[in-house]
Amino acid sequence: MNRILMALIVIGLAAPLAQAQAPKLSPALQRQLDDYTRARQAFLAESEAYWTAIAGKRKLRAQKRRSGEPVTREDYVLTQPPVYAGPPRPVDPSIPDRDETIPPKKPIPVMADFLRHARMHYDFVPERPASERDFKRAYAQTALAAGLTREQIIRVYAFETGGGGTYDMQAGVNPAKPESRAISPAMGYNQLLATNSVSLLAEHGEEFVRVLAQKASARESAAKAALVRKIETLRKMIAQSRTVPKNWAAKDKLAETPEGLGLHAILLDRDIGPLLQTQKLLNSVLFARTRGVKRPLTGAELELMNFTGDGNGIDMVLMPPALREIVPTANFFQQRGYERNPIARRTGTVARLIADIDARMDRYAQNPGARELAGAF
Repeated sequence: MNRILMALIVIGLAAPLAQAQAPKLSPALQRQLDDYTRARQAFLAESEAYWTAIAGKRKLRAQKRRSGEPVTREDYVLTQPPVYAGPPRPVDPSIPDRDETIPPKKPIPVMADFLRHARMHYDFVPERPASERDFKRAYAQTALAAGLTREQIIRVYAFETGGGGTYDMQAGVNPAKPESRAISPAMGYNQLLATNSVSLLAEHGEEFVRVLAQKASARESAAKAALVRKIETLRKMIAQSRTVPKNWAAKDKLAETPEGLGLHAILLDRDIGPLLQTQKLLNSVLFARTRGVKRPLTGAELELMNFTGDGNGIDMVLMPPALREIVPTANFFQQRGYERNPIARRTGTVARLIADIDARMDRYAQNPGARELAGAF
């Protein structure tokens, strides 16, 4: 397709020209394509209206909670997201493979990308642990010292990794299956996204530096010098994380850049990785306390907040059991996140989502990785 035609399509004037250049289809095939196009467009309109309502209700709930007003069933969308049920797209060599109603997927960066950009932009190579057990021990000690419970740590790990994940595990990648492919940039025991790494460095960087400085003061000669150099690099990464506004959208945009992807490699470092993994969960615990939850969160409740974000997660934690039975999980996701999340789609309601999380935690906590983490305590 030439540049003139592409520009016309962008401004909505290319339909006649595109039709003129398109190969002529048989009447039957053209009818099938027209039927599909109409059905698909109707579905997209319905879907847009649904997710607009979801966003509006979410904003309303946040306002009511800030003002101390009770949240009721009328503050949720109580129907499930629309599912396309029209005719399938016709398959024919004369019809272009690309469906213009479905946006192209962005390539998902992998660990090699994180490491390459970390070297390129920060001259940083993570210091890997001597063994998986060493990283688990450091994580367990860090998390306990921060105030997390053994149950929270193990059960979230079990759910997020299937009870067998390693500190450098990326979502979708299974070392035992060479054909497996990454499904998101999420890494580590709690499956932190690149945006999480950017956000944690921006918000808690000084605390991470303080912890490393304490470690450095207890070390001698070469080991101390290496840690001091690591602190200098960490400061550069913190400065980069603060080059964008504090909102999530801006951090997410940075996380997709080479500089942002380089920041994500910090999770692999034996000294810094456990700090970020711990801080992500600790932030959820502290957020719950500000919303009146003084008791320890269960593993499943903490996972709800890790899984959907603190604002959405606390909404489910505070929800009465009767509402949990009828409120769709879609209320707590952005459209793209929901569509990429098979657990949220399959469970359907908050009650079923919580039950599914608990069942998975029970099952996966028996796997070797979870048992090894338990032994680190």
